[in-house]
Amino acid sequence: MKKILSFSLFLMIGLVLSQVLPGLLGSNYESLEVVTGALLYVALSFIMINVGREFDVDKSNWRSYIKDYFIAMATAALPWLFVAFYFIFVILPVEYNTSWEAWKESLLLSRFAAPTSAGILFAMLAAIGLKSSWIYKKIQVLAIFDDLDTILLMIPLQIIMIGMKWQMGVILLVVIVLIWLGWKQMGKYNVKQDWKSILLYSIIVVGITLSIDHFTKMMFGAEGAIHIEVLLPAFILGMVMKHVHIDNKIERGVSTFISLIFMLLVGMSMPHFIGNSIMTEASLESGSIMGEQPMLSAGSIAIHVLLVTLLSNIGKMVPLFFYRERLIEERLALSIGMFTRGEVGAGIIFIALGYNIGGPALVISVLTMVLNLVLTGIFVVWVKRLSLRARRKLEAANAA
Repeated sequence: MKKILSFSLFLMIGLVLSQVLPGLLGSNYESLEVVTGALLYVALSFIMINVGREFDVDKSNWRSYIKDYFIAMATAALPWLFVAFYFIFVILPVEYNTSWEAWKESLLLSRFAAPTSAGILFAMLAAIGLKSSWIYKKIQVLAIFDDLDTILLMIPLQIIMIGMKWQMGVILLVVIVLIWLGWKQMGKYNVKQDWKSILLYSIIVVGITLSIDHFTKMMFGAEGAIHIEVLLPAFILGMVMKHVHIDNKIERGVSTFISLIFMLLVGMSMPHFIGNSIMTEASLESGSIMGEQPMLSAGSIAIHVLLVTLLSNIGKMVPLFFYRERLIEERLALSIGMFTRGEVGAGIIFIALGYNIGGPALVISVLTMVLNLVLTGIFVVWVKRLSLRARRKLEAANAA
C-alpha cells in the first residue's frame, strides 16, 4: 500500500512542479524539459521491457487464449469509450459534439483509462497469497493482453491524429515486423536481465527511436519526421527475452524507484493550468480544441474526477459476464482486480501531451489516475475478500 500511495504522491509533486518551475526558471525551463523528456522516455522504456518480460503464453496452445484476448480487448475498450464520450458530451461545449477534431483528441487522451497496471496488480495479489489462485492466473493473462491492446491501438490513433502520410506507412511496417518478431522469437534470448542491463536496453531503445526522429526531421522537416513511440519496441524487447526471475531487495527497490521517477516526470510534463485558462502557446499553435478550453473550478474538477473514475471502472467489469463456469465471486474479483491503473496509462497521457492536448480534460485524466492509485489498496482487499468467500463456497460444496 505504501508503494501505491508513493506513486500518487510523486505524480502530484510532479504536477505541482509543472506549475511552479516555469515561473522560477524562466527561459532555462526549456533546457530542463529536454532533460526530463529524455529521462521520462527511458523510464517508460524500462517499465515496458519489464511488462514484456511478463508476457508468457503457450504458443502451442494459442487458440485457448483467443477468448481471453477478446475479453481483455473489451475490458480495455469500454473504459476508453465511456471516458471519450464523457469528454465530448460533458466536458466540451455542445458545439463540439459533432467535431471530428474534438473526437480525435478525446479518443487519444481517454485511452489512459484502458490499461490495467499489471506490475502493481501482480505484486499486490502475490503479497496477499493469491498467486496460486485461478483469479491470479486469469488476471495475469487479461492484464497483459489489455496492455498489449492499448499499445497496438496507439498506432491507428496516431494515424487519426496526423493523417495517413507515407511516414505512417513506415511506422505500420515497423509495427508489423516488431509484432511478428515478438511472436516468433518470444522467450528465445537468454540475456542479462538485472536492473542495470534492463536500464541499458532502455537507453538503447530510446536512443534508436529518438535518432530516427531526429534524422528524419533533418531530412524531411518537422512534418515529415518518423516518430516511433517507445511503448511497442520496449515491450517486444522484453517479450523476446527468456524470462529470468530475479527477485531481491535491490531489484525491487530499483524498479520501484524508476516507476516513482516516471510518475514524477509525467506530472512535471503537464502544461501550466493554474489561472483562468490552460491555453498554452503550443496548444494555440496546434489548434487543439481541448487545449483551448478554459479551466474549470476546483469543485467542478473534483466532481468530474469522481464521475470519470466511476465510468472507467464500470467499463472494467466485462469479465463478470464471462467465465460463467466460475463462481460469481471469482468473476467479480477478476473484474475489480482490473481497476488498477498505473504506469502505462500515465505513458498514454504523456503521449497525448505530445499532440498538445490539454485543457480541463487533461487535468481530470491525471487526477483520475491519482484517485485510482489511492484506491488500489481497497480494490486489492476487496479482491481478497471475494476470493476467500469463493473458497469457502467451494469447500462447503465439496463437503456436501
